[in-house]
This record gives sequence, C-alpha cells and structure tokens, in this order.
Amino acid sequence: MDSREGVARADTGRLVSRTVRLPDASLTGVLRTLGRPNAVWTAPDEPGVVGYGAAAQVTADGPERFGAVRERADEVLASPDRPADAPGVARPRFLGGFAFHDGHAGTGPWDGFPTAAFVLPHVQIVTGAGETWLTVNAHGANASDSAVERTLRDVTERFAPDERAAASPPGVVATERTTSRAEWREQVRAATERIRSGELEKVVLAQALDVTLAEAFSLPDAMERLGDTYPSCFRFALRPTDGAAFFGASPERLVTRDGDALRTGALAATVGRGGTPDEDQQLAADLRSSSKYRHEHEVVAERIRDQLAAVATAVEMGERRVRKLETVQHLFTPITATSDAHVLSLVEALHPTPAVGGLPPDAALRVIRETETFDRGWYAAPVGWFDGSGDGTFAVALRSALADGTHVRPFAGAGIVADSDPDTEWEEVQLKYRPILDVFENDGADARTGDGDA
Repeated sequence: MDSREGVARADTGRLVSRTVRLPDASLTGVLRTLGRPNAVWTAPDEPGVVGYGAAAQVTADGPERFGAVRERADEVLASPDRPADAPGVARPRFLGGFAFHDGHAGTGPWDGFPTAAFVLPHVQIVTGAGETWLTVNAHGANASDSAVERTLRDVTERFAPDERAAASPPGVVATERTTSRAEWREQVRAATERIRSGELEKVVLAQALDVTLAEAFSLPDAMERLGDTYPSCFRFALRPTDGAAFFGASPERLVTRDGDALRTGALAATVGRGGTPDEDQQLAADLRSSSKYRHEHEVVAERIRDQLAAVATAVEMGERRVRKLETVQHLFTPITATSDAHVLSLVEALHPTPAVGGLPPDAALRVIRETETFDRGWYAAPVGWFDGSGDGTFAVALRSALADGTHVRPFAGAGIVADSDPDTEWEEVQLKYRPILDVFENDGADARTGDGDA
C-alpha cells in the first residue's frame, strides 16, 4: 500500500492492448458466453462494456480517493502500446465505483468493496450498434505482445454468443426490512424537526431490504430483465472480488464528459404511476404544479449549477420536464456545460448531489450517518467508467442492490424536507424497490409502460 490514504498500486510497466472484431452479440449474450464478469456497464447512448479479469486494479480510501484513482490510472493509461488504427469504441477503460461516504468500512454485506475500486479489464468486450469488439489488455513488467495475442486467439475461438432468453424469475422466499415502519416515522420526524430548526434544508434518508430468493441470482437474467423494462437507464454490475455483485438500473446520470462537452442533470421529486392513462397524467400534472415538488427539484438543480462553477463554464439549464419510468415519475432538468477537467474531477465536484445527500451537504451527511440503520456502501454513489483522455460516464447508483447467491439487498431512499409526511415518503421508497424486486418476483409488477420523457 502507498502511504497516501491507502492507494493500491499495480505493477509498473507498459500497457499492451490489442483489439479484434467478434461475431455480433448482445450484452446478455456475452454474459452467458463468458461467465462471471468483474464489471458490466451499459447506457442508453453508449455501447455495452463487459470486463473479465484485471490488467490493472486501483483502490483508494479516504477523502482524496477521487484524485488517487485518477493519478494511478493515468500512470497505467499514459502510453499504451496500441495500434493507431484500433477502433476508438474498443479503447481500454477503467470501470468501477466509489462508496457513498469517504469513511466506508467495507465490512458485512459490503465485504470486498473498498471506498473506491476500479479495474482495467484483462478481457474487455464492447458491444452495440451492430458491432462487437474484443480488447485484451496486459500491464506490468511482464506484459508481452505474445501473451496478449494468445488470449485474443483463445477468447475468439470459444466465443459463440449464447442468446437464450432469460429463465423464469427465481421467486422471493422471504423479505426482511432493515428499517421498520415505526423506526422510519421516527427518523422522518426527527429529520423534519432539524430542518425546521434551520440545521438542514433537506436530507435524503434511505432503507434496505434483505431478500431471500428461491434460486441463486443470475446476473445475465437480471441485466436482461432490467434492460427490457428500463432501456433508458444506466445498467451496471460491479464485483471487485469473487464475492457479491453490486448491480442496478439507475435513472440518474451523474456526469458524462466527451471531449470538452459535459452533460448532467437534476432528477428530483417523485410520484408514482397511475393505474389508467388519465390517472397517470393527473399525477404528472400534480408533480409539475406542486410547490413542494418544485422546491425539492429546484434545490437540486441550483446546487448542481453551483457545484459545476469551479470545474465548468457555459453552464446551461434545459427545460424542466417529467421523466416517466415503469413505477415512478420524476421532475428532470437537463444540464450541459463545457469543461476540460477529467471526468473524475467532475465526479468529485458533483458527488453527492442534493438528490441523494441533502443540503447543506456536510450537515446532511452527518444526519444520514446518525440516522440510517444500515451501511449504504456504494448505494447512491458514483459508478461508471473513464479512459485515458479523461472522458467517461458516471451514474448515481440508484435502483440498485447487492446480490450473492440467494441473498439480495436492494436499497431505496426519499428526500425529506420540512413538510414531508412519513407515510407518503414510506410509500415512495416502496415504489423505488420495485425495479429490483420485479427482477426476482414470479408475478412481477403490473404491465404499465413508460421509461421515457413527457
């Protein structure tokens, strides 16, 4: 370990990277073909990426974790031995994420999840837009062209995409709450008192479930079902060790950097979906017109603009609209800007947004630590990827869960303001569990459609 805040360093040496094209395959086809990955990422406007093994790993602890990850990754990616005509879409990428708190312990259900962990896959598959690419990376003193070429041949020879449909959901045997309804009422009551006293403006409180499945968790099936139901969300799965996988389908982009173009957005204020089109439209109208919901959303949007001030220019707020997902609908404001900062610097500037932490940030984080009855771990924290140019995309790890064998732990939260009603916020949290629970329950949710903007 390095003396600075616990930075794990890979072997020094060059990075050898080679790419070949494979028969076209879906993301789940890749997962069914090549087995358990270390990292999976896909976004609505990006190709899917699946990583196996590690050419290099970077972990970090403490408040300097964002800079520490960038520094070490820059050393690895600085001068890759990679053909000039290699396709850009298949370039080497680090994939991983951060814990919500910089003092994350990485124990209990989060054993094996450091405060920050990223992997440059040894075998990286990129698929999308009718193309599938295999990139093999090797880094360190013993990295060689011949070893990389052998791996390319081996993976290519055994790559026969398995495009079977997902099996039936395994079913849920039992569910246990980490926070009882009585505890939740007291937590919300205490939070609203602190808000009315002036200590806070807003705080986001979360819950977790312990779910037992009838059969073991299948990542390919889970990713397929989430993709079918939430095609406009950021789907991810991260497994820093051989233990549990952290996966989900988040509706919230934290930030994307592509060259000097920056994209983010404010996603805050939530209502459910209606049982009929008319009821659904009325709920959307209530979301737009409610002073409570507008205030909750505007607080988040303004805070994001303030957070960008130090790292971006030409910040522009788009038109606020309602974003409809399968079980909920949110107010959403797109935000664009210009920045030459590395995407990890942008992540550091934006995390946590008021949509997952609160305001003022330090006071909200203190209340979260003092109040919640479970360890957030990587829930509501940044997950995503970055490359050697400092480009990348990160989502906020919402609608997410830990899964290991037949045990799954979903997470969900709600924003608490001065006039929040504990029972209303409780129901909002239950709606936010649905994306994960619907993956596993045999009966599923109702057949409502959506997952677009309105």
